[in-house]
Amino acid sequence: MSTTNFEFLDALQQIARDKGIAVDTLLEALANALVAAYKRLPDAAEEAFVTIDSDSGEIRVYGQELDENGTVVREWDDTPSDFGRIAAQAAKQVILQRIREAERDLKYEEYAGREGDIVTGIIQQSDNRYTLLDLGKVEALLPQAEQVPYERYDHGARLKAYIVEVRKTTKGPQIVVSRSHPGLIKRLFELEVPEIANGVVEIKACAREPGHRTKIAVWSNDQNVDPVGACVGARGARVRMVTNELRGEKVDIVPFSDDPAEFVARALQPAKVKEVRLDEQSGTATVVVHDYQLSLAIGKEGQNARLAARLTGWRIDIKSETQLAEEESAFAAEDWAEGEWVESESGEMVFQPAGGGAAISMQEWAKGDPEPAEPSPGAVDAATPKGEGESPAARDAQPDGDATLPDATSSDATPHGDPTAADDAIVTEDGAGGAP
Repeated sequence: MSTTNFEFLDALQQIARDKGIAVDTLLEALANALVAAYKRLPDAAEEAFVTIDSDSGEIRVYGQELDENGTVVREWDDTPSDFGRIAAQAAKQVILQRIREAERDLKYEEYAGREGDIVTGIIQQSDNRYTLLDLGKVEALLPQAEQVPYERYDHGARLKAYIVEVRKTTKGPQIVVSRSHPGLIKRLFELEVPEIANGVVEIKACAREPGHRTKIAVWSNDQNVDPVGACVGARGARVRMVTNELRGEKVDIVPFSDDPAEFVARALQPAKVKEVRLDEQSGTATVVVHDYQLSLAIGKEGQNARLAARLTGWRIDIKSETQLAEEESAFAAEDWAEGEWVESESGEMVFQPAGGGAAISMQEWAKGDPEPAEPSPGAVDAATPKGEGESPAARDAQPDGDATLPDATSSDATPHGDPTAADDAIVTEDGAGGAP
């Protein structure tokens, strides 16, 4: 083996070790480049291949003749006399190219499949489009859409971010990270709370308004471990580490429950809930709180109620005790006002309230308690003249003058006073909320 070939192989192996590239990969790429260089020579065979001896470094070119079926019918050594110079030029180009490709592939493989992980980087630059983080071997892109409003990104500062996507490009991997993703909260708690990292405590749900407030629901798989206490830590040390990383964003930790009503009540903490009524068909949870707890349950600009709705997946309608009582009173009056006269099984005409309450007879109605609409036999024809179709007893019992009903819009049928906008917080699952 010549000294040149030995030096060539030694250099190739050294490059492979330094860059983490297999020697066979470099030799294969070099062989392909040499075939391409050979075919550009005059009188080169149409079909050829190159062999590189991995022990001696000797390079040979073989021409081939194929029949119409693609079968090799003749093969010969067609190595040019000055092929060493050609090989040196091709080797330089191929090695540099393969090194760049291999480095890109290694970087991509290092981060591929790591979506959902948390990384720590140093802020390199920031503008109104994105912020670049130096992760060591690669850079991460923090787009404006993934940033927290009003959060400052100072050059040289260390920052933790959540990987949302890893893209493979011709220039290497492009890692997209986020500071506003709810997953960042979960990963930060995993770093600070060993019970979460080892699976004893789970974060069942998370709702976040980045930069302002977050609610998480936690559950313990060990009855001897308090999930909320584990996340808070001694004197709040663990949760404080998370809020510090989030630049002061508040974090509410509530215990998870399989009972939807109980979960909704817990999600509205720090407010104390008196009652939760669930309508599974509409997915609405009507929450009743004491009057003095109403503003606390709704939160500033409806924030507490919005986060609770996202955390639980229920549409939350918050009412004070006073408002609920007024609405129920008004609803009862509307039931009587919108009822109708129907024929009972005994053949007697009775008044049936719209809400499905107990029917009353004509005699009870005639006493004036309650005062339903004037009977219309069978409720078939509203134009039937007054008195026709009524029993004599009913006509005799009819008070002087026309019987009137409480108007649904009158003060007798409606609650006294208009409830304020703060008395009813309606929150939908998409986060829209506040006073109706």
